[in-house]
Amino acid sequence: MTEVSDREPPRRRVPGPARPVRPGTGQRPGPGARPARRPAGPRPAPPKVIRLGSPRPRLRLIGFALTLVMLAFVVRLFQVQAVDASTYAAKADQNRYVGQVLAAERGEITDRHGVALATSEDAYDITADPTLFAPDELKIPDGPEQAAALLAPILGQDQDDLVRKLRPENEALRYVKLAGRQTPQVWKQIKDLKATLAKQSGAEGATANVLAGVLAVPTSKRVYPNSELAAGILGWVNAEGRGGGGVELQLEKRLAGEDGKIRYAQSGGRLVPTAGSSGTPAVPGSDVELTIDRDIQWAAQNAISEQVEESRADRGYVIVQDTRTGEVLAMANAPGFDPNDLSEADPEALGNAALQDAFEPGSTAKVLSMAAVLEENAATPGTHVVVPNRLHRGDRLFKDDIDHPTWYLTLNGVLAKSSNIGTILATGQLGKTQAQANKVLYDYLRRFGLGSRTGLGFPGETKGILAAPGDWSTSQQYTIPFGQGVSINAMQAASVYSTIANGGVRVEPTLVRGSKGPDGRFTPAPEPERTRVVSEKTAKTLARMLESVVDDEEGTGTKARIPGYRVAGKTGTANRVDPATGKYHGYTSSFAGFAPADKPRITVYCAIQNATEGSYFGGQICGPVYKQVMEFALKTLQVPPTGAAPAALPVTFKP
Repeated sequence: MTEVSDREPPRRRVPGPARPVRPGTGQRPGPGARPARRPAGPRPAPPKVIRLGSPRPRLRLIGFALTLVMLAFVVRLFQVQAVDASTYAAKADQNRYVGQVLAAERGEITDRHGVALATSEDAYDITADPTLFAPDELKIPDGPEQAAALLAPILGQDQDDLVRKLRPENEALRYVKLAGRQTPQVWKQIKDLKATLAKQSGAEGATANVLAGVLAVPTSKRVYPNSELAAGILGWVNAEGRGGGGVELQLEKRLAGEDGKIRYAQSGGRLVPTAGSSGTPAVPGSDVELTIDRDIQWAAQNAISEQVEESRADRGYVIVQDTRTGEVLAMANAPGFDPNDLSEADPEALGNAALQDAFEPGSTAKVLSMAAVLEENAATPGTHVVVPNRLHRGDRLFKDDIDHPTWYLTLNGVLAKSSNIGTILATGQLGKTQAQANKVLYDYLRRFGLGSRTGLGFPGETKGILAAPGDWSTSQQYTIPFGQGVSINAMQAASVYSTIANGGVRVEPTLVRGSKGPDGRFTPAPEPERTRVVSEKTAKTLARMLESVVDDEEGTGTKARIPGYRVAGKTGTANRVDPATGKYHGYTSSFAGFAPADKPRITVYCAIQNATEGSYFGGQICGPVYKQVMEFALKTLQVPPTGAAPAALPVTFKP
């Protein structure tokens, strides 16, 4: 409950009219009177009010300023696109896309065991952009001269030649090659020099960087780690990076691969990485594996080089061939050359003389005549042949290499003693007339590969000279049977003996075993062509007859004997046609054979041209080379002796 007060509520005072203030007192006249007003005095000034002006003038000012800016842009744009368009276009030309070839990595060449004979190393083509050497670009008049003076000693180039390249007649030319296939060390020297000049050019008062326009294109340089070894086979690579001879030229397409292309933006000689690039990558070349055995090649090259030097001969060659497969295990020439530095090479020593020289083989070709006689059953190894000191045939009087009384030889003895007269008499039995005999002999020479290229496909290979029998002169029909009047190369001669060693079947010689592509897959070379030339019986009979040349004391090849092995071989000493005069001058000395005679594995052929010191007989100077190379090859290939006794066929008979 709420308590109610009994008090009377207070009365509310209502103000009445104001009462006047008593004069002089400042008080109201009475209760409730209003106070007296203060006397009037100076009133304070009211605060000033800032009024905003009109915004229109300011807007006009800003608009005018923006108009001036836009006008400046328009004027500048008009200047760039119209007035100075050509000037700026020329400057823009300094920063544009350029194309470049990406050189493919050249394939390796190895021996049969994978040992590198020719390989490639990183290198650089030193190039330049001539427009970056112009006076307007470098702000100096002699930029090319200064650059050439710095580069000439590094590149080994003539200073004036460099100046001509850096200041070409075509002022728009953008690319020149200053030096090809330089080592990374050379490019590093140039880069360091460029960096130094770049720092100096940034300093106050310094000269321009005269090497700013020098560039480098990555490529490769061909290297032959064994120097002269097998140079005649390998050939060389020219300044453009292409094969210039030998296998390098023969298999250029396979080794070279396919170059790629790249297109990129450059400015001031530098790649613009943010501008992007496009192109196709290079495809590396294939590696090529040869049939050559590096160790046997070394032995052959060492042996022939020593003998050529000792005999002071013009040149010599040795070929080693696998009799069963036709693979060439070695092909050495002397003198040779170093494909790493052709500037020091004798031009006459370049190439592969074992395949490119055509020469008359002499008595090593008598085995062809004997093959024809045996195959045609015109005689047997024991057939008696009476050999006078002189023999008159046609318009000539023929003789042997030495004067002798009448010899009473077997057909085997004719071969063992290398009788020219006995060979003429034996081949005369090939037909009822001399013309018929010539035709039969010619057919056998062709079967053995004379007058045709060997099948190697080697650049510059000669097929020799073998005229048709109807074109044989009166003397040729009697000299060809003993190896004069017909020309062959050394590989053809080796192939003849390999054919006999292989049971009468000619296997086309090969130098390439196969190739390995960029995918790592090995592709073997095609199988060589095989052709039967004579019967196996004839081949075995010839092998026994050739043993007599080496084993019998009456033979001319005793210096080719190898202890523990049966050796079949034949000597040759032929009149040599001087290539400079076309006349006979000097001799071609040779020795050909295979071993083991009763189970052949290896054929070796040696020839030396124009020996001028000491003996010039084939048995005396080529027999030892044959022995040295054959012994090494037999040991390298681990060919054991057969252990069988040699067949001692009779050489002479008693009348």
